[in-house]
Amino acid sequence: MCNFNKQSEDTKALIHLFMNKAAENVGGANFLLALVEAMKKQKPNALMFKGCQIASENTIIKWNKVVFKDKVEVLEEILTAHRSSEDPDFNILSEENSKKRKAIVNMVRTLAPVEFIVTPQNHKDGSGFDFKVFETIEDDNVVLNPIFVAIFFCSTEFIKKALKYQI
Repeated sequence: MCNFNKQSEDTKALIHLFMNKAAENVGGANFLLALVEAMKKQKPNALMFKGCQIASENTIIKWNKVVFKDKVEVLEEILTAHRSSEDPDFNILSEENSKKRKAIVNMVRTLAPVEFIVTPQNHKDGSGFDFKVFETIEDDNVVLNPIFVAIFFCSTEFIKKALKYQI
C-alpha cells in the first residue's frame, strides 16, 4: 500500500492528481508536506489526537470524531497485511477469520462518518480540501481511500513521489 512504485499506473495517476490538487489548495507542496510532517510527530498516531485537529505553520487538518486506539490498531493490522500489496483497491472485508472480520466491520461503522477537512491558515493560500476514510462502503465490499492511507500511514517520501510523478 505504501510503496508508490508498486502501485498500478492508474492509482499512481490518481494519487498524483489528488496530491497536486491538494497541495495547490493549501498553498503549495511544501505546506502539504509540512502538515504531513506535523501529523507524523503525533505519537502513537495522529488519528488518536483528542483535539481532532493538527496544525502546521501554514495548514490545519480537522476531523469530526475522536478515533480510539482499538480502531487504529485494526486499521494498522489491515495495512500491515497489505503493506506490499500492488492492489490498493483491496476489499478489507475479505478477511476469513470471523473474529477479525467482526472487528473490521465495527471499525468501518465507527470510521465511516469521519471526514477530514484540510484548510490553509491564510485563506489567500487556497480553499483547502476534504476526504473520508473509505472510498467504497457496500454490503460485502469496503475499500480504503488511498488518500487517507497516504496522508495518515505512508511516509513523507511516498507523498513526495506522488507529487513528482509524471503522467
